[in-house]
Amino acid sequence: MRILVAAAEGAPFSKTGGLGDVIGALPKSLVKKGHDVRVVLPYYDSVETKFGKQVEDLGSYEVSVGWRRQYVGVKYLVWDGVPTYFIDNQYYFFRGHVYGDLDDGERFAFFQQAALELMEKIDFIPEILHVHDYHTAMMPFLLRTKYAWIEAYRGIKTVLTIHNLEFQGQFDPQMLSELFGMGLEDFWNGSVRWGQDLNWMKAGITYADRVTTVSPSYSQEIQTPEFGCGLDPLLRHENWKLFGFVNGIDTDLYNPETDPHLSHHFTAYDLGGKAANKAALQARLGLPQRPEVPLIGMVSRLTYQKGFDVVVEELHQILQRDVQVVVLGTGDPRFEQVFSWFGQHYPEKMVAAMTFDPALAQEIYAASDMFLMPSRFEPCGLSQMMAMRYGSLPIVHEVGGLRDTVQAYNPVNGSGTGFSFNNLSGYWLTWTIDQAIYLYWNQKDVWYNLMQEAMHRDFSWDAASHPYSDLYNWM
Repeated sequence: MRILVAAAEGAPFSKTGGLGDVIGALPKSLVKKGHDVRVVLPYYDSVETKFGKQVEDLGSYEVSVGWRRQYVGVKYLVWDGVPTYFIDNQYYFFRGHVYGDLDDGERFAFFQQAALELMEKIDFIPEILHVHDYHTAMMPFLLRTKYAWIEAYRGIKTVLTIHNLEFQGQFDPQMLSELFGMGLEDFWNGSVRWGQDLNWMKAGITYADRVTTVSPSYSQEIQTPEFGCGLDPLLRHENWKLFGFVNGIDTDLYNPETDPHLSHHFTAYDLGGKAANKAALQARLGLPQRPEVPLIGMVSRLTYQKGFDVVVEELHQILQRDVQVVVLGTGDPRFEQVFSWFGQHYPEKMVAAMTFDPALAQEIYAASDMFLMPSRFEPCGLSQMMAMRYGSLPIVHEVGGLRDTVQAYNPVNGSGTGFSFNNLSGYWLTWTIDQAIYLYWNQKDVWYNLMQEAMHRDFSWDAASHPYSDLYNWM
């Protein structure tokens, strides 16, 4: 099939989180299955810096953004077998970052219209248009309204994937005329209205032929008031077209047997390298080199969503145990300060690296015995899968993708790939950590079996892309 994937970011060109990982991996896997997949992304200044000498200029055109006529440059590069087109406009995309500007609505209104008009310019009319998150969620609506007059576009089926429902693209309804050059009829008739706002995510959910989320549990959770971010009534109404597919990870990149960031490689059958990586990380971070002590790793954005308020609440208690804790990440300054304080006051037990360091992240996955991820909500989560790939057993809150990917340890038959709790509180967090520590100290044979189970789980995109391929075929 012919498939066009549109998104605001995609690895290795631009990435701020899990969305970028998916766009970097899913199309590559679909190409391996024989589909003709193209990707369209904004051409950020960071892309120019890293790939400017490799991209090819295909020409330019103009697009209407309300009353404005804006330049659209088209750049092109084939990466990992995936033809990738970039929408170039320095005014909108040379900002030194991907998101966070007051005119993000205008920037991505421009991108969506430029991407839709690109299909005719490059003579690629897809059978499936797959858009991701609110930044491209208006495209199914625009395809059926503003661009409905284009005969070639009428057979296109659309899929919207929700990576994080918290961000919905809520704007003044005048944006319909100011940036999309349309009347307000579709706002007043409720098609794209939620409350008093134009809501891009609402438009995408309503107009897309199918809606997917990045885990089965998250697709159910967002239909409830607790996780629906205000859109749960709409999602319950549209649940006939809602599906949840677990994301994958790039198992070539996250591979303990070949990872270039590791000083010692290892496999599920030969774990000697994991012990050596633990010693190397302890030495690098100034922790006592004790092979027997359980090492707990955390690699994350330090936010309330990730449950770090509960971790901070219990950290004094946790550090009374004979453990070592390594935290890597940036985020809320309050969490950064508190973790740094603990690192200074427990120098033999804890290191807080408040920075973004992909190489150190890989070393933590490879060296840690346990990986703490107590997210308050988690649409899918990738870190727990990466940790399991390296034999680090996750300790997670049972929500979203964490519930779908981590099999809780069963003391009756000894099965599992990690540990979990279903009540996000300090008590249950510490209780579950204690359960893991007890098993680590007292039942080494069971612990190694859990490590092997975790390392043998197939989280590759070759497996994770099957449901998407089946959905496209069915549509």
